Amino acid sequence: MLRWLSGGWVRGREAQLAAWNTKVLGSVLARQAYEKGLAGYGLTAPEAPEHVGLTGRLCRQADIEAPWLHHWCARQHIAPLYHRKVWEDCYALQALWEAGMLAPGKRGLGFAVGAEALPAFLAAEGAEILATDLDASDPRARQWISAEQHGSDHERLFRDYLVDRATFDAKVSFRAVDMGRIPADLHGQFDFLWSVCSFEHLGSVEAGLRFVENAMRCLKPGGVAVHTTECNLDNTGPGLESGPTVLFRQRHLEELVRRLAAAGHAPAPMDFDPGTGVMDKFVDLPPYPLNPAWPLPIDAEAPHLKLSVQGIITTSAGIIVRAAG
Repeated sequence: MLRWLSGGWVRGREAQLAAWNTKVLGSVLARQAYEKGLAGYGLTAPEAPEHVGLTGRLCRQADIEAPWLHHWCARQHIAPLYHRKVWEDCYALQALWEAGMLAPGKRGLGFAVGAEALPAFLAAEGAEILATDLDASDPRARQWISAEQHGSDHERLFRDYLVDRATFDAKVSFRAVDMGRIPADLHGQFDFLWSVCSFEHLGSVEAGLRFVENAMRCLKPGGVAVHTTECNLDNTGPGLESGPTVLFRQRHLEELVRRLAAAGHAPAPMDFDPGTGVMDKFVDLPPYPLNPAWPLPIDAEAPHLKLSVQGIITTSAGIIVRAAG
C-alpha cells in the first residue's frame, strides 16, 4: 500500500533542493570564469610579487582575479579559486611582503595557527616563527581537534613542498597560547604577527577587539600585525555578537581602528566595498564540499566569497596595523 509523504517533509526537502540548485548554478558561473582564465587552475602567475598598496578591506572577486593574488597562490601551490579562505592566506602574505617582513632576520608570531601552511612558508622566506594555538587539553580546543583544524604541535605545521626539513626545524617553534591571555614574556619580541580567521571565536565581539589590541604589545616598535576575520555585511539587522563564532559589523571594525589609533598605532584605512562582480553577489549555502548531504555531483565548487551563517550574509575582512614607534 502506497504511503504518502507528509506535506511538511516534501516542502522542507524541496527547499533544500532549491538551495542546491543555486549551488549548481554557482558552480557553472565559477567553471565558466575558470575556463576564461580569470582564476582557477593552470594559470601562469607572475614570478615576482606586485606592490598594490594593500589596505584593510573585504574579500572580493576582483582580488581573486588579480595578478598579486595569483603570485601568492602559485607560491603556496594552491589554485586561485573563488573562495574566501584562498583570499585570506594571500591577503596576509601580500600585507607582510609589502611591509618588508618576508625576509631573513625577521621574527613572526602566529596566533591560532591550526593546520595553516603559513608558518612553513614564512620560514622558507627566512623568518623565525613562533606558531601558537590553544592548549590541546583546553575543552575549547575539542571542536577544532575533531575537525582537524587544531595546531597541536610543531610537526603538524611542516610542509615539505614549501620548506626543507632543516630550515623548518631551525626556524619554526610551537607553543600553546590562549589568545585571551597572551603571556607577558611575548611582549615586544616580534617584527610581525598574524591571525587568520581566528579572533571571531573568542566568545564575543568585545573579546575579539581586545585580542587585536592586546596582541600589539607583542610587536617591536614599528612592527606589523595582519588579521583576517568574519564580517557581517548587514550593519543594522540580525547579528551574531556572542557565542562560539561572532560576526563583526562595519561599526565594530571602525571602532577597532579608532582604538588602535588612540593607542598610537597606525591602522591601515578600511575599505568596506563588498565588490560588484557576480561572484561578490553570490551567497553560498550549506552543504559544503565533502558533506554527505550533497544530493548530486557538480562540476566545480560554487563561489564561496560570501556565505550564509545562520541566515546572515558573511565574508572575510582583512586588517593591517603598524605598531607605535
